[in-house]
Amino acid sequence: MSQCLTSKSVPPFGDAPLIMGIVNVTPDSFSDGGEFYNKDKAIEHGITLLEQGAHILDIGGESTRPGAQVIGIQEEIDRVCPVIEGLSKITSHISVDTRNAETMRAALKAGASSINDVSGLTHDPESIEVAASTDVPLFIMHMQGDPQVMQNNPSYENVVNEVFQYLQCSISLLKTKHIEIDRIILDVGIGFGKTLEHNLLLLRNIKKFHDLGCPLLLGTSRKSFIPALSNGEPADKRLAGSLSSALWGLSQGVQIFRVHDVAETAQAFKIYEAIESCAES
Repeated sequence: MSQCLTSKSVPPFGDAPLIMGIVNVTPDSFSDGGEFYNKDKAIEHGITLLEQGAHILDIGGESTRPGAQVIGIQEEIDRVCPVIEGLSKITSHISVDTRNAETMRAALKAGASSINDVSGLTHDPESIEVAASTDVPLFIMHMQGDPQVMQNNPSYENVVNEVFQYLQCSISLLKTKHIEIDRIILDVGIGFGKTLEHNLLLLRNIKKFHDLGCPLLLGTSRKSFIPALSNGEPADKRLAGSLSSALWGLSQGVQIFRVHDVAETAQAFKIYEAIESCAES
């Protein structure tokens, strides 16, 4: 159903979907309210996510929710590197969620094995050079604007075509830096500079993005489009919507899912795949 990820730093699970568990080492995350801001709690949470079925851990020290404030790079490094060092003793599959080249360097040295940049390596001019100097997988996301202003007035003539073209151009740019396409994973950026309608159109047409020739990462977990379509639920009450959107992505061949609720997602995927693979009577 899905494309096998071949990079040595991504778990080689063939056609099975990969679950990326989220570890926010921030005091102001929209999804968990700083619950894992403490280093020891963050490491413990990461271990729990692995036990629940996460294949990759995504460690972030700067909130990128709409309107989030920028923090200093050293503060970001101080948040994520001790957690990465601790978790690297348990797993070799750790992604650092950062827009900053200096943080990328420090995180890779601490034990991170991939880079997840919501700006698609555009925020920091040095980030592409960092990426080119390594051989780790790169998660490249589309975002219109930046976290401070991205939801003020997102506008597109055709959101699917424009995001497709942006990611296509990103691939071309990375190729000029001798970054192999098999290191690139693409993310359409649900909730990052998009209205409710934009998010739904991207999800409805997510299969189109396979034409770019890279694995796809989908991050819909607990995002605000869920309560907008439902009853205004707070972040910790959005499990059903998170699972529904993830299962839609799975049905469209998406390979990697960035989620908060790992155990529930793993269970949902197992049931879906059992039904799909069951021989017709």
